[in-house]
Amino acid sequence: MKRPPLPSGELLVLLIAGLAALALFAWPLGLLLRTALMPEGALSLAPLAGQLGRAQTLRALFHSLDSAASSALLSLVLGTAVALLVGLTDLRGKGVFTFLLLIPMMIPPHVTAIAWIQAMGPSSPLLKTLGLAPPLGSTHPLYSRGGVILLLGLQHMPLVFLVVLAALRALPRDLAEAARIAGARPAMLLRRIVLPLLAPALIAAAALAFVSALGNFGIQALLGIPARYITLPVLIWQRLASFGPSVLSDVAVLAALLGAVAVAVLLLQSRLLRRAGSALAGRAQAPLRIALGRGRLPAEAALGLLVLGTLVLPFCALFATALVPTYGVALTRATLTWENFAEVLLRQEVTLRAFANSLGTAAAAAGACALGAVVLARLMASPARRIRQGGTAMAGLAETAYAIPGLVISVAFILAFLRPLPLLGLSLYNTLGIIFLAYLCAFFAIALKPVSAAVAQLDPALEEAARIAGAGYLLRLRRTVLPLIAPAAASGAILVFLTAYNEVTVSALLWSSGNETIGTVIYNYEDGGDTVLAAAMASVTVAATVALMGLLDLLGRRAPPGVVPWRF
Repeated sequence: MKRPPLPSGELLVLLIAGLAALALFAWPLGLLLRTALMPEGALSLAPLAGQLGRAQTLRALFHSLDSAASSALLSLVLGTAVALLVGLTDLRGKGVFTFLLLIPMMIPPHVTAIAWIQAMGPSSPLLKTLGLAPPLGSTHPLYSRGGVILLLGLQHMPLVFLVVLAALRALPRDLAEAARIAGARPAMLLRRIVLPLLAPALIAAAALAFVSALGNFGIQALLGIPARYITLPVLIWQRLASFGPSVLSDVAVLAALLGAVAVAVLLLQSRLLRRAGSALAGRAQAPLRIALGRGRLPAEAALGLLVLGTLVLPFCALFATALVPTYGVALTRATLTWENFAEVLLRQEVTLRAFANSLGTAAAAAGACALGAVVLARLMASPARRIRQGGTAMAGLAETAYAIPGLVISVAFILAFLRPLPLLGLSLYNTLGIIFLAYLCAFFAIALKPVSAAVAQLDPALEEAARIAGAGYLLRLRRTVLPLIAPAAASGAILVFLTAYNEVTVSALLWSSGNETIGTVIYNYEDGGDTVLAAAMASVTVAATVALMGLLDLLGRRAPPGVVPWRF
């Protein structure tokens, strides 16, 4: 049987999208692997063996696996417990709790680390004001293995919460209702019905928390370096700063090793998912409402304490530090000052430049990702099988890049753009251009998820009617598809912007003088001892993040379910 010809418009778009995917995803990561494993043109494991023969590398690898696994377990326990309370019970104020619990996830990890450092140390202005500060000279409790694991666990707990809560929305109600009618108490219902059905979601959530913790740079650097608990991301950063003769090849090997661990975890996740059975599937349903009775007030109090501990306390400490003239001074009416905010917002040239650079680069990346997501999501939903397969393959590349730690992406882009571009003679190294392209690679999957969810809900008859009326592919895309999925595309763009505008993991190795980002300036202020300026700049980013989340929440009311992560 002869196959029908592919639509010419779709085929052209597929080819252009394929070239872009190869340039953004396949080429830099492939070059990284080639540099690490083929230093002289032939496959060789000697560079990898040489790195693994160093005690420093083995220690960093062990610390990375230890911190990622331990923090993922903490995230899994806390996130699952909170998701079960919010998703299955008659808890009041679920929407407010959900929004507040997810704010720390959208705050950059290095800002979270700075906030916690200033909340618990002997020099904490907040604790000094309350008379609770430890004696001067005391060891900071977070400068330890336990501190790294605790903050990584709290940082990624909302990821687990989101994954499990989404799975609870697809929980087959008939099984749970049948068990309740048969007399099963909530504890038995949870043990016999809910948790076994949630097994695939729990596996996916644990893998996501592990991979996220594995590539986290800010928390591991700010807490791990003082504690001499060096992980692979920090070791890569330190090696690249050493400027040795073999620095690029050494860093490429370490980055490949870090990426290999992340990919191995994802492969293990796939294997475990196959053994665990099918994931929950189905339309969103009205959640179960298990009556907590007398336990409702204690449950609400527990969630309130969690919000207080993970959000209110550290960020109150952050703002308190930003309002004192010198770190270590108690916040009183006499010491309160707005000079730090004036310094970072009006006087410091580097901070003003960083705000402009980050806002411009993140906005450009958000717009490009949203536009690309619309095109790719439509290709993935094409009625032509070969075009649909091509779109799905490109989406797989984007998902793989998203799962790879940000520092690995940075090293790959350094290798790809260290020399001027062939034919063009244009150099992107030490420019905002390389950061922009790295953002596209690292965060494209964030924009794709809500857009693909919205495209999947479109009625194919609408576009088919436009095609019959003579509308070409691009016209149908612009007039039929885009207006219907515009809220999802805008939501994806805001999510990318939130992730990119104050991140530090990707730009830590790519920034240069004149091309600083918000994240790198905050980190450099804290690392250089300008703690009050770091706190002021971080406070501004926290306020902007919360405002953008509020805008996204409003936008999500017009978007399909699942477009905004915290709206179900």
